[in-house]
Amino acid sequence: MRFGLHIPNFTWAGGPDALRGRLVDIAKAAEDAGYDRISVMDHVWQIAPLGHPENEMLEAYTTLGFLAGQTQRVELLAMVTAVVYRDPGLLAKAVTTLDVLSGGRAVLGIGAAWNEEESRGLGLFFPSTKERFERLEEALQIVLQMWSDDEGPYEGKHYRLARTLSSPQPLSRPRPPILIGGSGERKTLRLVAQYADSCNIFDTPELPRKLDVLREHCERLGRDYDEIEKTAQLRFDLGPDGEHVDRLIDHLHELADLGIEVAHGGLKDVESMRPLELMAERVIPALQDS
Repeated sequence: MRFGLHIPNFTWAGGPDALRGRLVDIAKAAEDAGYDRISVMDHVWQIAPLGHPENEMLEAYTTLGFLAGQTQRVELLAMVTAVVYRDPGLLAKAVTTLDVLSGGRAVLGIGAAWNEEESRGLGLFFPSTKERFERLEEALQIVLQMWSDDEGPYEGKHYRLARTLSSPQPLSRPRPPILIGGSGERKTLRLVAQYADSCNIFDTPELPRKLDVLREHCERLGRDYDEIEKTAQLRFDLGPDGEHVDRLIDHLHELADLGIEVAHGGLKDVESMRPLELMAERVIPALQDS
């Protein structure tokens, strides 16, 4: 099993003046601890239940670009990009830039978006659920075309691109991986089966069923289920002194038995650095062969 660190909160001691240094410390410690990837949310306001909208929140791709310059090995992604916040051509360009400047470490995490409050608040485009999913599928088609040899036009219901040129191309081969977040059985998991390299499903009692549904979509579409990386989203609570570590390790073994390959999530009180030390000392080594 591999591990991803999700950083969804930037309300730390010292306020904005200390934020940059603390973020650097966390990212470097995560890389040293053995994490394989780091993600941030694609939100412009903080979300419940993590905090109030007024709490600090950094824009995702600016933050990922900053982290690219502070790390050497970890993959970097938004968990997950709100498809309607950026037109697909610009999104493909942003992820390509991140990939080139990070030395081939970008992942496109993407989903249909959900936070209407922040969208209305800042005047961001936020159509109906049906239209967001239509745009998500078209965006996936556009990104894949831009990361190919095809520079031709794209004509969709919602997006029209006269020339899908992307220069430079990403360093990742054959292209940056695509991760689709969400567990909707009819639409989201079908899109995973059709377009994605990885899924991200919340760690709930319904997780086994969601994986079965994904397998069914793969069978209908002729996709090899085993080609898709299985990622579970959870929140690691190790306890202030590591008292919950053994329970967490047991649960991670259960997830590995289900076929989960990446445990991805936030660490409670990560800014204290102690949780990262515990992950490095006890948790990650215990799952290395799972």
